[in-house]
Amino acid sequence: MSAEAIHSPSRYDASTATDRASWLARMEEICEDSGYFDPLGAQHWAFFADEGTTLLVTFEQLDSIRATPTQMPMGTTLAAAKGWSHLCLIAEGETWYRDPLVYRYFDRLVDDAFFEDFDRVVFYGAGMGGYAATAFSVCAPGASVVALQPRATLDPTIAVWDKRHLAQRWRDFTSRFGYAPDMIEGTGEVFVIYDPLATEDAMHASLFTRPFVTKLRTRFLGDRVEQALSNMGVLTEIIHLAGEGQLTKPRFNQLWRRRRNFGPYLKTILAHAGQAGHTARELLICRSVNRRLSAPRFRRRLAELEGQAGSDESPPPAE
Repeated sequence: MSAEAIHSPSRYDASTATDRASWLARMEEICEDSGYFDPLGAQHWAFFADEGTTLLVTFEQLDSIRATPTQMPMGTTLAAAKGWSHLCLIAEGETWYRDPLVYRYFDRLVDDAFFEDFDRVVFYGAGMGGYAATAFSVCAPGASVVALQPRATLDPTIAVWDKRHLAQRWRDFTSRFGYAPDMIEGTGEVFVIYDPLATEDAMHASLFTRPFVTKLRTRFLGDRVEQALSNMGVLTEIIHLAGEGQLTKPRFNQLWRRRRNFGPYLKTILAHAGQAGHTARELLICRSVNRRLSAPRFRRRLAELEGQAGSDESPPPAE
């Protein structure tokens, strides 16, 4: 196949699929020439596109994939932009990838020395996918890991304080690939990205504390870190930098400055200052935003705050 065909935008496109069955058929068709699309039981699939010597491994959910215009995994676009290979583990539902067939699939990859065929390997996931990215990274020693809001485990004997996934606690997190912080020991660099103000995420992040783990904090993004970083145009660069061995905390901090022009973030910090009664901070935020951006909401709020400040001033004493 020619290079033009390999990188053609139409190749990685399943937008013609109208239902689950036609989507599965289209995914198999896409992988016919270079890669594979294999079912791993009833709720998981492995999608592999063999393109380059860097491998991006992502963990994504079927509903999220099919909700995109191309109905393709996010990682496919990220990998294709760099000519990388892409392996995506797709889950249907909140499975947490706790399935013996998924374990056996990774066992086969290890037995076949699959990961050794690549110069660089990057594991990526968010939330449930962040758990899987850290847990299965043990199969590729030396790999880099980028995990957004990763859960360490749902085992209630460890994460009893996390009440967000009560319906999934019945799953076994004590057997193979179970406790994610133990599974990263053989990796290269691990980047854990989370909002330290989100209590449960911060507690999970603390369980990943290791000398080779870099924690990248995204205050005020809450539980939508992946979506916010993607909308800022930051997420793609983070993953590409990781694949090139150039992701560092200073480089991330440079990218993180884009939040200063990101409307949802600015609205969140303004609301937080107002709820806390920090009027002086509200003034600073509004003045900063109004100097840099056209933001009617911040302009109105600044006028309100300055008006309140003027009305609060004591009148001069009568002569």
